[in-house]
This record gives sequence, C-alpha cells and structure tokens, in this order.
Amino acid sequence: MNKVLKNRVYKHFKGDYYIVLEFAKHCEELEDYVIYQGLYEEGPIWIRPLSSFQEEVDHKKYPNVHQKYKFELQSIESVRKNFQK
Repeated sequence: MNKVLKNRVYKHFKGDYYIVLEFAKHCEELEDYVIYQGLYEEGPIWIRPLSSFQEEVDHKKYPNVHQKYKFELQSIESVRKNFQK
C-alpha cells in the first residue's frame, strides 16, 4: 500500500493533479479520509476514503493506464532552489 502525505501533489491515473490538504476521520464509522484539492479550473475540494485513495488501478478495466496506483505521488522540483537574491 502506498503512503499518502499531506501537502504533496498526486497525479490521478486519468491525468489530473491534486494536492492533499488534510486527513479526517468519519465521526461514526471511524474510517480515515483524505481531503484533497484539484489543481485545475476552480480547484474543487474532494474527500474520499483513504483506502480508496491508495488503491491500485484496475488494469482489466483500464488496460492502457501505466500507473500502479489510482493516485501517485509526484516529485516536483521547486524553481526557488536555483533562485538567487
């Protein structure tokens, strides 16, 4: 299972990018949830069970997808590290 990190960018297997904002727990069922925001258009905020966020792609249903997981952590370098004052 892949670990989900707060304040990091993930790519959904269908192509869009999201940032994980927070984690929450359902008040009755005590299930863990991920709260995340789309990095497109108006930046909708979504919530889904953590277990769903960590699932592998169903490659029988989506045979052309190369990602292993539905959401995969992205390594995005900051341009600031090379910025000189």
